[in-house]
Amino acid sequence: MSVAIIGPEAEARLDWLGLCDAIAAGHTRPRAEIADSFLYRGADTLLSRAAWIDGLGQLVKTATIFPGNAALGKPAVNGSAALYSDTDGTLAAIVDFHLLTKWKTAGDSLCAARMLARKNSETILIVGAGTVAASLREAYGALFPAARFAVWNRSREGAERLAARFPGMDVADDLEGAVRSADIITCATMATDPVIKGAWLRPGQHLDLIGAYRPDMREADDAALTRARIFVDSRATTIGHIGELKIPLAHRVIAEGDVLADYYDLESGTFARQSEDEITLFKNGGGAHLDLMTARYILDRVG
Repeated sequence: MSVAIIGPEAEARLDWLGLCDAIAAGHTRPRAEIADSFLYRGADTLLSRAAWIDGLGQLVKTATIFPGNAALGKPAVNGSAALYSDTDGTLAAIVDFHLLTKWKTAGDSLCAARMLARKNSETILIVGAGTVAASLREAYGALFPAARFAVWNRSREGAERLAARFPGMDVADDLEGAVRSADIITCATMATDPVIKGAWLRPGQHLDLIGAYRPDMREADDAALTRARIFVDSRATTIGHIGELKIPLAHRVIAEGDVLADYYDLESGTFARQSEDEITLFKNGGGAHLDLMTARYILDRVG
C-alpha cells in the first residue's frame, strides 16, 4: 500500500480558483455524512471532524485550538488529517494540517464570494491579522486581482506586520470607517462578542464571517444579520453549532428560514446575489466535508 505524505511543498501546485471549482463539484456528489466532536478545557478546544462522501472517500481531521499559544510565539491551531480511499478504506494520504486548513478555510470563503460579492468589488477589508488573514489576502487577490486591500486588527502592530507582507495593503485604524468604505469585509478573529455592527453596513456589501467556531462566539451583531441575506457553507455544521447563528436563533432575532442557502443549493441557483444593492452575509463553518474536498483536490494536483 502506497500512502502519499503531502507537505507544505505541495502549495506550489495549487490555485485558489481551481479549488473553488473542486468544492463546487464536490457538492454535486451525494450529500456528505459528517460527524463532529468538541472537547473543551477553558478557552482550549479539541475538535475532531470526520466526513464521508461517496466517490471521494473519507477524511478524519483533528484540531487543537489553544488561543494562549499566540503569546508564546506558537500557532494557536494545530492538528492532523488523514484521507482514506473511497474504494477500499485504506489510508490514501496524510496531508499537512496547516496546508489543508489554510486552503480549506480561505477557499471556502472565496467560493462564497464568487457567488455573493459584486463582481466589480474594488475595496476589501480584512478584519484580524492572524494566520487566516494572510491566506484570505492570497485567496481574495486571486478572484479580485485589481482590488485594494486594507487590514484592521485590535493591535496595530499585528496589522502592520501583515501589511508588510503584501505591498500596497493599507492599515486601517478606524474599524467603523473601514467597514463603511469596503465592498467586501472578511472577518477572521477570535472574538466572542461582535466586532462588526450592522449599522455600519451599506447596500451592496458582502460580509464574510470566519472566526467564530464555538457556541459562545460571534463576530457580527444582530443588526448585521437582520439587514443581510444570510448564506452558509453547510446548514448541518453551522446553524446548531456556532454562536454566529445559534445565539440570534435562540433569541428569535432570526429564524432558520432566514438562512437562504448552503453549498448544496449551488445547482438550484438560490446561492446567489439577487441585486447590486442587497447586503450578503456568509458564515464560513468549515465542516469536515470541505476538508475532504480540499484534501482530494490537493492529492489530485500532487499526483
